[in-house]
Amino acid sequence: MNENIEKIKFHLQQLRSEIELHNYRYYVLDNPVIPDAEYDKLFRELQQFEQDYPQLITADSPTQRVGAAPLKAFAQVTHRVPMLSLNNAFDDAEVEAFDRRVREGLAVDCIEYNAEPKFDGLAVSLRYENGLFKTGATRGDGYTGEDITLNLKTIRSIPLKLPLNDPPAILEVRGEVLMLKKDFLRLNQQQLVKGEKEFANPRNAAAGSLRQLDPNITASRRLAFFAYGIGDAQDTRMPKTTHSDLMAYLSSLHFPIAKESQVVMGLKGLLEYYQTIAAKRESLPYDIDGVVYKVNVIAQQEQLGFVSRAPRFAIAHKFPAQEAVTKLLDIDVQVGRTGALTPVARLQPVFVGGVTVTNATLHNADEIERKDVRIGDTVIVRRAGDVIPEVVSVVVEKRPPDARLFAMPSNCPVCGAKAVRLPDEAVSRCTGGLFCPAQRKQAILHFASRRAMDIDGLGEKLVDQLVDQAIVRTPADLYRLGIAALANLERMADKSANNIVKAIEASKHTTLARFIYALGIRNVGEATAKDLAAHFGNLDRLMAADIEELQQIADIGPVVAQSIVDFFAEAHNCEAVEQLRASGVHWDEHAGRPAAVYLPLQGKTFVLTGALPHMSRDEAKEKIEAQGGKVSGSVSSKTDYVVVGAEPGSKYDKAVSLGITILDEDGLLKLLDHS
Repeated sequence: MNENIEKIKFHLQQLRSEIELHNYRYYVLDNPVIPDAEYDKLFRELQQFEQDYPQLITADSPTQRVGAAPLKAFAQVTHRVPMLSLNNAFDDAEVEAFDRRVREGLAVDCIEYNAEPKFDGLAVSLRYENGLFKTGATRGDGYTGEDITLNLKTIRSIPLKLPLNDPPAILEVRGEVLMLKKDFLRLNQQQLVKGEKEFANPRNAAAGSLRQLDPNITASRRLAFFAYGIGDAQDTRMPKTTHSDLMAYLSSLHFPIAKESQVVMGLKGLLEYYQTIAAKRESLPYDIDGVVYKVNVIAQQEQLGFVSRAPRFAIAHKFPAQEAVTKLLDIDVQVGRTGALTPVARLQPVFVGGVTVTNATLHNADEIERKDVRIGDTVIVRRAGDVIPEVVSVVVEKRPPDARLFAMPSNCPVCGAKAVRLPDEAVSRCTGGLFCPAQRKQAILHFASRRAMDIDGLGEKLVDQLVDQAIVRTPADLYRLGIAALANLERMADKSANNIVKAIEASKHTTLARFIYALGIRNVGEATAKDLAAHFGNLDRLMAADIEELQQIADIGPVVAQSIVDFFAEAHNCEAVEQLRASGVHWDEHAGRPAAVYLPLQGKTFVLTGALPHMSRDEAKEKIEAQGGKVSGSVSSKTDYVVVGAEPGSKYDKAVSLGITILDEDGLLKLLDHS
């Protein structure tokens, strides 16, 4: 009997490999070698065997791509290696400046680049463990995305198993999910037959399909995947010399890559490639919105490193956006979740870049003045990056005699609070952060966040319900919530409601620094809140402080000082603070400390990586900052210490390569004790 099972198991392995090979030939190489009927026969044979022997079903079987039950929501996935975005270039001069920065940074006269199309899709990450596809996630904010594994499994160009006898322990493949033009046309034809709304463009169709909670819907809409890089990896075979070699390696693992990619030399090669791809754009099987240039030599990439949230060694050269002419009927002002006042043009409807546009951003007052935009003008509208509509310019020759100038309001159009524009900012902002309805959800989410009041369980969907149903208007209302009010909300039950009420109650005892940070004062981050709490010692002194006194504190300049003064000058904000105090929110206060106090770790920069045995990262950070140290998220030549716990990752490797002092938890505690 065991011998028979082993024979069946071997046959199943052969059958699965054959089917996946045909998937690769059909969906990746576009070169099938058997007719569809023969493929269907193989697939049905596999299904029958797995039905007869369910104990032999494996996660990488082609039958497991489709059929999972619908999800209630997508789980969150933390990217071990951040999925950073690219800076953009919109003309030849910006590409020239990029090339010059790269050459100067490397002290090289001519750079070898890898140039490739910029897919107009959705960035995803595919994580393989011991050769098997385990997790797939969206880019999200670059650090945390959504788990869309079940949906990605339905994409037949994505291997469920790497074709290697000795696969790597970890291989994370980064790439783009999109819908080919032919599949987009087919989908819209199906939508018409069913009497349902057509999709505006392939990107929207791909996004809508990929974010379905029911993977069976995703499977019914043919999506494609193209790899463009690597994230986390523990793979000794992986090429470490050039990006082009790396892409060839991914291709050998049966991942689709852009056939149009080329290795080019210098600025001339970049611009010639751009023109070549632009000429081919309409004939390509997929939509692109530009091209991407990457320094090809990986060692040079590592030498250049990153700036902010983007690599120095790569840039996206975007195609000019599609434009159209229409009439500007009026200008409204929208208030964003962070209080920014944005003028919005109300337009005569016009079709631009595949969609009908009725509104377009005017960015800020300076842009309106610079472009001399007036109500009643005929304007040119563009979808910036083929996504966000904006007013590009005015057709002055068509200006009517009654065209009207526009002025930004001095008060928030939503709550009436004073609108201020700080010297270093282009936008005006509402100062009523704690009570402005437009900022309500953002203010409450920030107030409850882990580094602020740390109210566990109070997430975005729950806050949406609380605000939309007018249960919560200010953060103080959170402390009046009862179990009954919460339990009646969607996806809530008595146990969940009870846990949240307990978390709200526990948050009443906090620190002054956390409370200041929780208020959401513009330009006051976690570190500044700690400095303010240490200097003033109690909230009343802070609320009464003027700009001169605030600027006595290290690292607080006139802009931050003005933000604090403006915040507490708004009577409604002060009222909201008093309501919070009356609700029982409290902290320990002290007399404050002199502005020029010496701290032993002043000027030292730390990076934390891996799980420490006895301290959370937040606890370690607080201890370091209490002695004047700064905690950064990335390792650089300016880092003084890297504190390492279990499974430290790439930060540890970089610290070693730069010769930075490495500390474990005991070493950190000794340093803190001796400081």
